[in-house]
Amino acid sequence: LEVVNNTGKVKRGTNETTKAVERGIAKLVVIAEDVEPQEIVMHLPPLCEEKNVPYVYVPSKLELGRAAGIDVAAASVAVIEPGDAKSSIEEIIKEVEKLKKV
Repeated sequence: LEVVNNTGKVKRGTNETTKAVERGIAKLVVIAEDVEPQEIVMHLPPLCEEKNVPYVYVPSKLELGRAAGIDVAAASVAVIEPGDAKSSIEEIIKEVEKLKKV
């Protein structure tokens, strides 16, 4: 995610992530598991499923925020343009698709 932040384009925060998914521009959504209350991000997985956008969870909102280039926690992040991390993002998407089939 740090490479994407430096060379591509990301949307930070749940509102921006939601808009990116709804507009069909998100390539991958990353959601923090430690968000309280969970209702803040609960709408994202069904929305991603509806729009066919792959999503993954990470343990820490603080680490997600740092990886996205901000000094505060981020409940979710949307990858818009992968930049130099294109092959890594594509690999993550392939793995997510494999897991969904199981």
